[in-house]
Order: sequence, then C-alpha cells, then structure tokens
Amino acid sequence: MDKITHPRPVIFFDGVCGLCNGFVDFILKVDKHKKFHFSPLQGALAKSKLSDEQITDLKSVVLASNNKIFIKSQAVLEILTQLGGFWMLAVVLKIFPNFVLNIFYDLIAKYRYKLFGKKESCRLPSPEERERFIP
Repeated sequence: MDKITHPRPVIFFDGVCGLCNGFVDFILKVDKHKKFHFSPLQGALAKSKLSDEQITDLKSVVLASNNKIFIKSQAVLEILTQLGGFWMLAVVLKIFPNFVLNIFYDLIAKYRYKLFGKKESCRLPSPEERERFIP
C-alpha cells in the first residue's frame, strides 16, 4: 500500500450505500472549511492506495489523514474530531476500546443496505461538490 499524499484528508466510502452517502452529505453540510475530500471505495484511488482488506467488503469508512489510515469507528471519530466545534464531543467515545466500538460499527455495517438502501451506481457529486471528489 502506498502512502496517500493528499493536501487534505480523504474519506473513502461505499459509493452505493445509502448510509454512507448520507454520511458524506452530512460532512459536506457541516464541513464549512471544506477540509475533507471524498473518494468511493470502488474508485481508482482506493484501488491504488488502500489494501485489499480495506476495500474488499466495502463495510468500512476509511479516512486517510496526515499519512495515517483510520478505519471503521476510528475513522468516524477522527472525522468528527477534525470537524471541530460541537462535533469534537465525539472524542469522549475514544475512552472505549476500539474492538467495543467496532462491534457496534460492524453490526450497523452488516445491515446497512437493508436499513438505508443501496443505489445502482456510485454517488455523482453536484457541480459545486465536484472539486472535493476524487475518482
């Protein structure tokens, strides 16, 4: 796996998952400083920079930030922490061990298509969003 050198943190997400796309929409709305960029796990950047384990089952949000890779609940907590402000309160959840947080993460991930739906194709960004998406 190559290091991901990008000037901004990159959030890799399942491009056809309703929950994942909702999370991306949420970040786009609250990230007033446009800190994060986005790339689908099904895309070329993910295939060239992430391990097979990180993209094979598409069940993990992956954050590449400051030459570090965060997955699952750690990625979500790191994203919320980096958003700052009110969202930094999520740091309180870091008192729990990763394996405990990931039990809940994995449970939601297992049923995400049933609960939140699945799209036929990856999310297409609007013209205003396009600069923040990497194929």
